[in-house]
Amino acid sequence: MTAHTRPHPAHAGPLPAIVPRPQRLRQLPGRFTFDDTTALRVPPGTGHAAALLRELLAPATGLPLPAHPDGRVVLALDPALTGLGTEGYGLTVGPDAVLLRAARPEGLLHGVQTLRQLLPPDVLSDTPVRGTDWSVPCVQITDTPRFAWRGAMLDTARHFQPIAFLHRYVDLLALHKLNVLHLHLTDDQGWRMPVAAYPELTGTGGIPHGGAYTRKELVGLVAHAAARGVTVVPEIEMPGHVRAALAAYPHLGNNPGRRLGVWRQWGVCETVLGVHDEVLDFCRTVLDEVMDTFPGRHVHIGGEECPTTEWERSPAAVRRAAEEGLDGPKALHGWFMHRIGAHLTAAGRTPLGWTETGDDLPDCFTVLPWRDAAHGLAAARRGHDVIMAPYRSTYLDYPQSDDPAEPPGQPGGIVDLRTVYATEPAPDDWEPEAAARVLGTQAQLWTEYVPTPAHAEYLSFPRLCALAETAWSGHRDWPGFQERLHHHRIRLDTLGVPRRPPTSASGEETP
Repeated sequence: MTAHTRPHPAHAGPLPAIVPRPQRLRQLPGRFTFDDTTALRVPPGTGHAAALLRELLAPATGLPLPAHPDGRVVLALDPALTGLGTEGYGLTVGPDAVLLRAARPEGLLHGVQTLRQLLPPDVLSDTPVRGTDWSVPCVQITDTPRFAWRGAMLDTARHFQPIAFLHRYVDLLALHKLNVLHLHLTDDQGWRMPVAAYPELTGTGGIPHGGAYTRKELVGLVAHAAARGVTVVPEIEMPGHVRAALAAYPHLGNNPGRRLGVWRQWGVCETVLGVHDEVLDFCRTVLDEVMDTFPGRHVHIGGEECPTTEWERSPAAVRRAAEEGLDGPKALHGWFMHRIGAHLTAAGRTPLGWTETGDDLPDCFTVLPWRDAAHGLAAARRGHDVIMAPYRSTYLDYPQSDDPAEPPGQPGGIVDLRTVYATEPAPDDWEPEAAARVLGTQAQLWTEYVPTPAHAEYLSFPRLCALAETAWSGHRDWPGFQERLHHHRIRLDTLGVPRRPPTSASGEETP
């Protein structure tokens, strides 16, 4: 009797603790076991999913999972499965075979992550594990995401994060079917992306709090993420949050003779870009290189927290406003965003920006409301596509509890696990036309108070588990989520994600 067909108890037992929860899951009697005879059936178009499955399972199991025409683990790509959409998948596990189907390759990648979660938690180990029965329960799963945009923003400008950690962070996102890594690459405190035409952006602007990435590292990160169904979205801040750029190239500011250092404070800096033609040329050059490095559709150009004080005091900016027929220097913000947004749209990209009111960005922008969820409704009513990012429920730099043992965080509030879980990107009381404009949601991890990768992981998880649940499945079952998270925490432990101490008040971590 082969390992594939040896008997298992007929009872199904408790449902697997998958995070995020699949849309439909039915457990069946029996189990399927992966062993050294297990092979993959890999028809055309499924090679990337097969490679990912091998890569993810090999460190702990040592199983080769070779391709074979009669392999018992079958990957199938069928465009006729239109009900699964771009990212959905169907997974059927029987005692003798596994069938993973999808209409698009992205769906197969997500199905691989579910198969991974069905295996014992030790499968997530990065070193060999001996004596484990690598079996999965027999199930039928049909799973599609509620939202297309399920993201996490990581600020690498305030505190530089090593490229190896970015690869690991992508892996953690993919495990939870989060499909966007939004990289905040530039700010007042640092410029982390190289631009060939402006070497001092990283030479001078990348010095405090770390360093900068190479072009090769960023291209490699994009490829690593794509292999896991994750898109890397770059953010290059403008026209505010640019002190690091102005430290490198003072002539881009409103006072070209002034020499500034990279900002070593937190908060909003009053120094902003000038509005002369050379600045626009600079921004276009930078964004052209950004687009060469990051091939995804979306490019984020910030746009928020841009004081207009310097423009109001600058004769050149006042003159520019008059020449453009604007009401005054304050209107230069919208004018600037329109010009830069048009450059991106002409290149076939979609500009993203933070909205502070819901009506402060040009029509071509997809917007991220962060101050108030009501701004998302206002933007959607104006015709913007919307990615909900309200700080009260998605900013992970806020402490997770009021426990004195919590490390320092952004002052002003608590964002606990249940608050993240309760995030509703498209509330029921929105009119259908506005709700249809919501692409999804994402969490934000600003790093003023996050100097290390371990601290970033501590703040990210398990709160990103809650966001994944909201964005993928939309189920509202807090006790059920807590129960699944109790088991899922073992997976995070195996991965070495720092665990929060138990807190009876929040219920965010369990012993």
